[in-house]
Amino acid sequence: MAHTLAITRIEDVTHDVRQFTFEKPEGFKFTPGQAAEVGIDRDGWRDAGHPFTFTALPEWDELQFTIKIYPGHDGLTEQIDTLKVGDSFIVGEPWGTIEYKGKGTFIAGGAGVTPFIAILRMLRERGELSGHRLIFANKREEDIILRDEFEAMPGLETIHVLSEEDKNGFEHGRVDKAMLERLVGNTSQHFYICGPDPMIKSVNDALEQLGADPDALVFEE
Repeated sequence: MAHTLAITRIEDVTHDVRQFTFEKPEGFKFTPGQAAEVGIDRDGWRDAGHPFTFTALPEWDELQFTIKIYPGHDGLTEQIDTLKVGDSFIVGEPWGTIEYKGKGTFIAGGAGVTPFIAILRMLRERGELSGHRLIFANKREEDIILRDEFEAMPGLETIHVLSEEDKNGFEHGRVDKAMLERLVGNTSQHFYICGPDPMIKSVNDALEQLGADPDALVFEE
């Protein structure tokens, strides 16, 4: 069942990421990490069927998406960038395989961090962030989504990796086997991986080579 839900608030998160807060239907349920197929209430885009992850918590009175905009791609996010408060998303039923299974390391590439936002917010509310780590890879410092929020989360170790800038306080390069071995150490934990498909494959392969249990690798299949 699809729901037509009006936008109540739009906020800039970075130069190309917007946070959309919108109506929550009565009885609508999801778990942190889940997504839904989304269109917008506009001719030609109602059945767009692009997946976006909920970044609100289930107990909030509203729903929320945090969406990276790709101007010039002539696609759904370019249309989403023109939405205003009062316009509507068309949201399907929740689905997804990124589910919190226990303490570990979150490894994200760019907008791939979005399934982790609600999970980390959930752990913060529970006071259970201690012992978790976020390795967040981006091209440039200006691309980092919700940087202040992540860095302020009590108990969460946050490591930023930049591929196109070499700056003090940041890891430089790509998240490869050598970097993971240095940053992670113990592989007897859960690993949550989300980002571009090539990154997911290379990180999974590297973690398995370092001794991680394949069953402890959590990613969207």
